[in-house]
Amino acid sequence: MNELAQALNNSMKEDNEHVYNMLSQLGKELFYPKGILSQSAEAGKKAHRFNATIGIATENNQPMHFQHIQNLFGDKIAPKDLFPYAPPQGKEDLRKVWKKKILNDNPSLNEELVGSPVVTNALTHGLSIVADLFVDEGNPIILPDKYWGNYNITFKVRRGGTVTTYPLFNEADGFNVEGLREAIQSQKAAGKVVVLLNFPNNPTGYTPLESEAKEIVAVLKEAAEEGINVVALIDDAYFGLFYEDSIKESIFSLLADAHERILAIKVDGATKENYVWGFRVGFITYASKSAAVLNALEQKTKGIIRGTISSGSHPSQSIILQSLQSNEFNVEKEQKFALMKRRADKTKEVLAKEEYQKYWTYYPFNSGYFMCLKLNNINAEELRLHLLDKYGVGTISINSTDLRIAFSCVEDSDIEELFDLIAKGAADLQ
Repeated sequence: MNELAQALNNSMKEDNEHVYNMLSQLGKELFYPKGILSQSAEAGKKAHRFNATIGIATENNQPMHFQHIQNLFGDKIAPKDLFPYAPPQGKEDLRKVWKKKILNDNPSLNEELVGSPVVTNALTHGLSIVADLFVDEGNPIILPDKYWGNYNITFKVRRGGTVTTYPLFNEADGFNVEGLREAIQSQKAAGKVVVLLNFPNNPTGYTPLESEAKEIVAVLKEAAEEGINVVALIDDAYFGLFYEDSIKESIFSLLADAHERILAIKVDGATKENYVWGFRVGFITYASKSAAVLNALEQKTKGIIRGTISSGSHPSQSIILQSLQSNEFNVEKEQKFALMKRRADKTKEVLAKEEYQKYWTYYPFNSGYFMCLKLNNINAEELRLHLLDKYGVGTISINSTDLRIAFSCVEDSDIEELFDLIAKGAADLQ
């Protein structure tokens, strides 16, 4: 094993051996090399005469570039913030601003527990990094039965993890805390579980109530106290889009210092929060009371990035940074939130139609981009195809009974027509 990796591992063991034991074999072997990038970083600070280190070309004391590309940005973004490589961990100013945003959005979160966010190529990349760091073949991944299908590729196909599911909702249409407990306990012999919490949930659009969130934390603490190491992975892709009586902070805040055997990891990003899907800017943020643990996890994360994509898009990071720092950011954020809430409210209003009840019920939703219909005696895939072919309506079949509707991309004035057409399609098949 490389001596740099060994040094990081030793520092983790000294402060929290449980977190070290959560690492996959790959995670234990990872490190950030003292190579070209670290030497270039040192040169950037001290090489006041000539800096002949990093592999870019320069001209007239700035990065060499095509003017027609620079013209696309005008004088809004300087060449230095577009053309050179961004650091593997991301632009430092962006990391600082995003951490400040996390703390502002989650006022109960203790700043001393939170590491500096590492920039990823959006959320899927962030989840993939966590999988590499913490999942070996056969490791249990605990998920609700309503989950984003891409988790299968990320955790099962790529890393060989074993997915254990529990029903997301209980009989009272609330979060199924007891189901989560049973799923974790069923994997107790493994000694380690990855519990993936995605709120607002994709595909259902559900976020737990404050009381449910506290019960979730209690279940994870109970597991930790029984000797199970818990990687609490929080997928906050749709964070902030809370329309009703759910928690308004990330559950990351409650888990950040819950137990020494619980490692809370927040994966989020500008992608969906700030409506810049194609920019591919996400973040991984670790929580620990140990500075050594936070440093080791950051170095290992940088090592994965260096060994895969090398670094993320510099233009995207620069644009997101300017957006976060702009005076218009909060104003436009509130405007888009209000628009999304109107669509969610309209969806619930339309779904109250009595005539729909013979075709479906729907799962609780209070947040996010989506909601899910639970069909009565109609196959979801058959309905999806029928809606496409006969009515030109696109939906997503999750399984044989559930149809996901993204109200996020339907004007509120069109929502009633959308569900009327879905009902027509259901009537055709019923």
